[in-house]
Amino acid sequence: MSATAQTPIIPIKSSSEPPHVIAPDANTIFATRAQRFEQLAEGHALGDWLRFLAAITRAQHEALHALPVLALPDTAQLARAREHRMPPLPAQSWPRDPAWRDSLRQIIARIADVAPEPARQDLARLAGLAPERTEALAERVLHTELYGDDAALLPYVAAALQVLWTTAAARLGIGDVAALDVPGVCPCCGFLPVASVVRNSGEASNLRYLHCALCNTEWNLVRVKCSACDANEGISYRHLESDENKTAGAVRAETCESCKSYLKIVYSEKGPVDPVADDLATLALDILVDEAGYARSGPNLLLVPGG
Repeated sequence: MSATAQTPIIPIKSSSEPPHVIAPDANTIFATRAQRFEQLAEGHALGDWLRFLAAITRAQHEALHALPVLALPDTAQLARAREHRMPPLPAQSWPRDPAWRDSLRQIIARIADVAPEPARQDLARLAGLAPERTEALAERVLHTELYGDDAALLPYVAAALQVLWTTAAARLGIGDVAALDVPGVCPCCGFLPVASVVRNSGEASNLRYLHCALCNTEWNLVRVKCSACDANEGISYRHLESDENKTAGAVRAETCESCKSYLKIVYSEKGPVDPVADDLATLALDILVDEAGYARSGPNLLLVPGG
């Protein structure tokens, strides 16, 4: 092997101006992703793991719908965020609702019976942690400190945090989300993108959107531009020549010679892709690009490198 479901778009306005920001659809985002994981698992060398990820994502869907109504930033806070071009739901400082731990408990209970044996041990240990220990793990996820002791627990913590931030981002919508001075981070929560997606329908057709690894918000970035350092020269693309993963031409790694980073880009015209699921189904591409000397610029929180 060598290197050579699309989430629904929420209507923004009726003009022909393409949306700069696309809010996540809380009703479908995780359910659609679970379906994509299951599709990718068929015949895949990592099929059992991808099916387990589908179970996690279905549990996220259920946990999202069990969340209470969340308190969002008030009018004054939103105005300050717009004035200073800051995200209204900043990952590292927004006072997260403790209900996220209820989501974590629900996810653990939902997936425990289908988890592989090592994961069952991790889930049992996570379920027994005191709240302060669980909150400390959340801080590590939100500061992208995805390594060290208990790193194997972080994907499950991240899954619950994704439920919380996705719910809040969906409720907030895009009216109070302004473009940031740093285009490579999420304008809603300030987190890093997991990948980017080139859309093929509606006002966003043929446009590239970065997809937030935490809150699932998408925001527009011009194509052939590095999301990490903003360079528009020295950009190239690599893909897998063989296609055991049902991703023929749908996933490429966009590499940057200026900062030696890369991020995956998925193409909706190739089928019902999902930036999170298709990213994890093409780990062979990560290995090849890493061996070529590039470092990944944004995390996939369901895969912790330090785990």
